[in-house]
Amino acid sequence: MSNPIPRISVVIPSYKVTRHILGVIAGIGPEVSRIYVVDDKCPDGSGQFVREQCGDPRVVVLEHAENQGVGGAVMTGYQAAIAEGVDIIVKVDGDGQMDASLIPDFVAPIVNGEADYTKGNRFFDLEQINQMPAIRLFGNAVLSLLTKLSSGYWDLFDPTNGYTAIHVNAARHLPLHRISKRYFFETDMLFRLNTINAAVVDVPMDASYGDEVSNLKISKIVTEFMAKHLRNFGKRIFYNYYLRNMSLASIELPLGLAMLFGGGGYGIVHWLQSAHAGTATAPGTVMLSALPMLMGMQLVLAFLAHDIASVPRRPIHRMTRARAKPPVRS
Repeated sequence: MSNPIPRISVVIPSYKVTRHILGVIAGIGPEVSRIYVVDDKCPDGSGQFVREQCGDPRVVVLEHAENQGVGGAVMTGYQAAIAEGVDIIVKVDGDGQMDASLIPDFVAPIVNGEADYTKGNRFFDLEQINQMPAIRLFGNAVLSLLTKLSSGYWDLFDPTNGYTAIHVNAARHLPLHRISKRYFFETDMLFRLNTINAAVVDVPMDASYGDEVSNLKISKIVTEFMAKHLRNFGKRIFYNYYLRNMSLASIELPLGLAMLFGGGGYGIVHWLQSAHAGTATAPGTVMLSALPMLMGMQLVLAFLAHDIASVPRRPIHRMTRARAKPPVRS
C-alpha cells in the first residue's frame, strides 16, 4: 500500500515585505495545502494587505500584537500548523529571495525518511557563490564554524539560511517557547534539534539578493552571538555526554582540558620564575609541562572525532509517529 500524500504547509513571516509578499504567495505551488502569513506587528500592515489583496483560499493571516522577531513569527506559524494537523511545515521569507519552486526539494528528504529537518545551503555551487558579497562569505564561514560547535551538526553549512522544512512530529517535540525569537533563531533551532536527536540535511539552492534591506547589524550582534554559541555548546555537551548518555568521550574532554591547561599553566609559572631569576628553565620542567599538554591535546581531538561521528542520522519523526498510534483492540 502506498504512503498517503503528506499535507504541506508554508509559514511566511511578514515584516516590511508588502512589495514582495503577494508574489511569494503566487509562486507557491499546488503541493502546499495551507499558507500561514504571520504579520509580526508590521508597520506597513502587511497582514491586512494580504487579506485585502490575496484571493488564495489556502492563506491564513495570523497577527502579533507586539513585534517578536522572525523566530517568534515562525513559532506562531508552527503552532498553528501543528494544531491544524499538517505533516510538514516549510518556512519561506516574504521578501522574494527564496524560490518557492524549491519547496518539493526541501520536502523530499523528509518524505523519503532521510531527515526530520531540511535547510538551504547556498554554498553547493561554487559558480553561484560569486554572486554573494565577500563580507557575507566571510561571515557565513565564521558563523558556520561556531554553529558546528554549538549545534553538533558538523556536516552542515550556511547556518543562517532561513529556507527550512520540518516534519510536524519533530516540531512538536521542540520547546517552541524557548527558541530564540530574533536573529539567533536559525542557529538556536539547530541546537534544539540536536537535543532531540533530529536528523538534519542541507538542500542546495542558489544565492539571491534583490532590493531588500537587511535589519541585521553585525557590529551589534557579534558579542550576543558569541555568548549564545558558548551557552549552547555547554548545554549540548552536558545533555549529550553527561545527562542522557555516558561514553569514553565523556572522560576524554574533561581529562584532556585538565591536562592541556594544567600543563600550560605549570609551564608558564616556571618560565616566569626562571625569567625573573635570570636562569634557563630546566629540561625536566619543560617536559613536565609539554607532555601533559600533548596528551591533553590528543584527548581533546579524540573527543572532537567522536562528536563529529555522532551527528544524528536516523530520523525521529517515524519513531514518534509509531508511538503515537493508538493500540489495536482485539
